[in-house]
Amino acid sequence: MKNKVTYAFKNKMWQDSASGGWYFVAIPKNLSKEIRTNFKNQEEGWGRMKIIAIVEKIEWKTSIWFDTKSDHYLLPIKAEIRKKGRLRIDHPLEVTLLI
Repeated sequence: MKNKVTYAFKNKMWQDSASGGWYFVAIPKNLSKEIRTNFKNQEEGWGRMKIIAIVEKIEWKTSIWFDTKSDHYLLPIKAEIRKKGRLRIDHPLEVTLLI
């Protein structure tokens, strides 16, 4: 099994009204830059990178997306995870990414 690199941070979940109500947590720019520098070769179409996310002790396989407008990665938080963790907009979340 390949070892994973771990990135941990706190940030708030927000809803993007422009894209059909998707919920995201933005990965801080300094971490986004480090991830992109080290793992850009793992990106697939549209800056998508497969990862394992852990948010408030809930772990799942997902992808992060690089947003060229804001110059950082976004972690989408699907409804199942929001419900399971009772996650709310604008509340700080403990996030860990395994790449």
